[in-house]
Amino acid sequence: MLKIIAIAVAVLLVIILLYAATRPDTLHVERSISIRAPQQKLFAIINDFHQWNEWTPYNKDPAMKKTYSGSATGKGAVYAWEGNKDVGQGEITITDTTPPKEIVLALHMIKPFEGRNRVVFSLDAREDYTTVTWTLEDRHTYFMKIMSIFINLDKMIGGDFEVGLAKLKVVAEK
Repeated sequence: MLKIIAIAVAVLLVIILLYAATRPDTLHVERSISIRAPQQKLFAIINDFHQWNEWTPYNKDPAMKKTYSGSATGKGAVYAWEGNKDVGQGEITITDTTPPKEIVLALHMIKPFEGRNRVVFSLDAREDYTTVTWTLEDRHTYFMKIMSIFINLDKMIGGDFEVGLAKLKVVAEK
């Protein structure tokens, strides 16, 4: 009986590993919101890490250590943090901007999992509002492909983006 259970577990493990190999090599998470604020105002808020405290969904640790370096705002600005298990440790750098339409960032997660992601905020001005789109792109390691079988990363990260964009809307529409 024990032998049958061991074989069944081994077969299940092989199936999971084979299925993981067929998973996409990339992750793309994207959420948008329309905000009744000028494109320039939103660009200024997102382009300055010091203003992120008002709207980021990732301030889940009141004791989190935050450091700012590089440029005060825009290209070259760096924000690093270290906190509890809810926020981990990482660093995000503004790598490019196209005022007032786009801000490109390089996200380097250190804990709980090592990862490097490209993050983009796109701002599309309309008549009396601006559509803000928050995008994350990632190359999946094999380990992340296995994790994605059990964890819906789009739903998890996208949920955070939705919370952050809703907070951004409140801040910008003041």
